[in-house]
Amino acid sequence: MRYADALDLNNEKFRRLTGVKKPTFQKMVQVLDKAHVLKKAKGGRPNTLQVPEMLLMTLEYLREYRTYFHIGASYGLSESNAYQVIRRVEDTLVKSGEFALPGKKALAASSNKIEVILVDATETPVQRPKKNKNGTTRARKSGTR
Repeated sequence: MRYADALDLNNEKFRRLTGVKKPTFQKMVQVLDKAHVLKKAKGGRPNTLQVPEMLLMTLEYLREYRTYFHIGASYGLSESNAYQVIRRVEDTLVKSGEFALPGKKALAASSNKIEVILVDATETPVQRPKKNKNGTTRARKSGTR
């Protein structure tokens, strides 16, 4: 969903879509605009997406955990560009200091009991042994006759 369509949603539906309220979204856009102006002053290629669309794309990724390929296809970007935009937006928001997730201690100290544990079973690289001649034991030539 594009930003222009998301603006037409009421507050509750917007929060359900993005995970944040409209005033929080606008505050995030302001922080990203400041960072975008600084980046633009240094030069470089112009972005194909506007700042609110970059933020909406990032929030959709964090909310739905769709693959970068699917998100990029929704916004007309390649998979690698979608990854770069999402990482840049996340890093900018965290560095601003205005937005942060609660730390592990805060989550552990909460009064909520955890009833379900989810395991992230995404693909991870596994180091496998290399095949070589030294790994096998050879029989003596004289003992084979």
